[in-house]
Amino acid sequence: MIQTVVKRDGRIVGFNEQKIITAVRKAMLHTERGEDMDLVHQIADHVTVKGKSQMTVEEIQDAVEVELMDSARKDVAQKYIAYRNQRSIARKAKTRAMFLEIINIKSNDVTRENANMNADTPAGMMMKFASETTKPFVDDYLLSEDVKEAVRNNYLHIHDKDYYPTKSLTCVQHPLDRILREGFSAGHGASRPAKRIETASILGCISLETAQNEMHGGQAIPAFDFYLAPYVRDSFIEEVKVLEELYGQDFSHLYHCKITDYMSRPLEGLQGDARILQHAVNKTVARVHQSMEAFIHNMNTIHSRGGNQVVFSSINYGTDTSAEGRCIIREVLRSTYEGVGNGETAIFPIQIWKKKRGVNYLPEDRNYDLYRYACKVTARRFFPNFINLDATFNRHEAWCADDPERYRYETATMGCRTRVFENRFGPKTSIGRGNISFSTINIVRLAIECRSIESEEERIAAFFASLDAMLEVTAKQLHERLEFQKTAFAKQFPLVMGALWLGSESLKPDDTIAPIINQGTLGIGFIGLAECLVALTGKHHGESAEAQELGLRIVTYMRDRANDFSERYQHNYSVLATPAEGLSGKFTRGDRKKYGVIAGVTDRDYYTNSNHVPVYYQCSARHKAEVEAPYHELTRGGHIFYVEIDGDATHNPEVIMRVVDMMDRYNMGYGSVNHNRNRCMDCGYENAADRLDVCPKCGSTRIDRLQRITGYLVGTTDRWNNAKLAELNDRVIHSEK
Repeated sequence: MIQTVVKRDGRIVGFNEQKIITAVRKAMLHTERGEDMDLVHQIADHVTVKGKSQMTVEEIQDAVEVELMDSARKDVAQKYIAYRNQRSIARKAKTRAMFLEIINIKSNDVTRENANMNADTPAGMMMKFASETTKPFVDDYLLSEDVKEAVRNNYLHIHDKDYYPTKSLTCVQHPLDRILREGFSAGHGASRPAKRIETASILGCISLETAQNEMHGGQAIPAFDFYLAPYVRDSFIEEVKVLEELYGQDFSHLYHCKITDYMSRPLEGLQGDARILQHAVNKTVARVHQSMEAFIHNMNTIHSRGGNQVVFSSINYGTDTSAEGRCIIREVLRSTYEGVGNGETAIFPIQIWKKKRGVNYLPEDRNYDLYRYACKVTARRFFPNFINLDATFNRHEAWCADDPERYRYETATMGCRTRVFENRFGPKTSIGRGNISFSTINIVRLAIECRSIESEEERIAAFFASLDAMLEVTAKQLHERLEFQKTAFAKQFPLVMGALWLGSESLKPDDTIAPIINQGTLGIGFIGLAECLVALTGKHHGESAEAQELGLRIVTYMRDRANDFSERYQHNYSVLATPAEGLSGKFTRGDRKKYGVIAGVTDRDYYTNSNHVPVYYQCSARHKAEVEAPYHELTRGGHIFYVEIDGDATHNPEVIMRVVDMMDRYNMGYGSVNHNRNRCMDCGYENAADRLDVCPKCGSTRIDRLQRITGYLVGTTDRWNNAKLAELNDRVIHSEK
């Protein structure tokens, strides 16, 4: 007798005879003779009694066919068999249709899920084939039932689910000094330690690219200036030695002489050591500039992940006040300003200026001149973004201005916003750490489900109850994924677990990564706070003080529960202001399908990014800052603040400085400025018009429209999904007053 059934996805469930009865009856209803319930029950009983204690779905259906063929109702057998075949075809049709859209390079939300990936190339197509067929496997075999239900019902999104079976982690901040000092091996040959700036630059690129193939998220360097600075002096010494050979003299007393700044200057009028010194400095600056050019060029051309995606890279810099560090900063900024190739804006690396009082923010600070230059570069090239090290939550009690390794105590961030700093299981630092995985809760859906409750107090109470339940599911899902990731061996990630991750030096190749993985973070994300508040109160936080108060209650509650989960599961949980790209439309489509169009909630093609004021809401930059600022302290897994400005920012870099001033004033952690930038691909003409279809200089229609999609740039909106395009079209300028 049948007792249990093995379903197609591998799950084992209890046998239910009623399902046989229903299927046979449906087949009968499609025949001319109609139903015969006595025969239906007879067939169900025969299959149940004759069957093994455990059978697969297919085996049971085969047995039903045999019983029907042995009965007097061959017509029912034919209908039943036809129905089985139709269902089998239908199951395959969905995959087939999706594959055909990839093959025919259709522009849709599957192929445009990630604007940084070109899904039209052969390698990109292979990635999408693998991605879309792996996700169902994860659903069927790796997720628990409550998690699967939450995902299926549009409450929860598991990011990078296609990478779930690989056990890979999301991202890491590279301790590049270790790589440059010791070299590294990624499994196929070893790289020697760096001895000059050119080698240091190349090793930085290789480190980022190699790690990208071992992880499913981005790569960052937390102290680019500090790490590369020593190789500026090494290169200077090389140049002095060249002059020693040329002149046949000993200039070794200049090797470690004090240099206030590495600035190229004419040699006219200089004599003796002064001339030798300046000549070596000029040569060194030229080499540093070329190295920074090469670094940026490589980050925009070296592909990873099967050859279809450039490395999602970030570099943090700005606080090294040494002459050598300043040289690195100045030349990376100068290279960025000049552009790559024919002068186009570099998409990667995402550059992040580390703003710090006493270092680079005030006129009397040593690096203030470079800060002003950084704002000028941002006004033209969108980068660098700005991280505020003076924000109360970004400070470190051990930071000291006189410490040559103070960068160890400085917060660094990852491209679009990921932040790692606090740590329950090791040092408080960003270096050698990253996000392990993150998942996002659809708080809008939770709010929609409470809309019918008339009493606002009871409605909000019901929302918090639903939110709490979903937070429990999310924390559990992240824990289960981490437990799965723990079983990976260090040798599966030769670079990340051989030289990058904090504590990795203690691992042997056949050790699991379990002892050190907890140094990373688990992110509980959210999307659509604005729409959530509209569903609950009728207004969003940008237009209502009461809604803002509730918004802060919601995110504070999430933060407090994340702290509870950290204690319960013994992990570093944090709340993330999710950088929704493909997700911004996915949640909305699902909610609109079930609940229809709700004004201010589901009436657009996207949900507002995390805790941001809606992009379509007319307000000043100051008001936007006042509303969004309090959420930065609560979302320590990552956050970002944007201001949309009008006109040609290249003529007004001061507006960038005013945005950084707002970040300082309102205790925000990370932010940047969006503005228009069009460039003719044929002649290089640029302007800041809202839209440029034809170049006024050469008549070309090949126009590069540079835009920021979440935290990174995309040179063409052709790769944007429909939801993000709708959001882009809704963006309004934030006035300065």
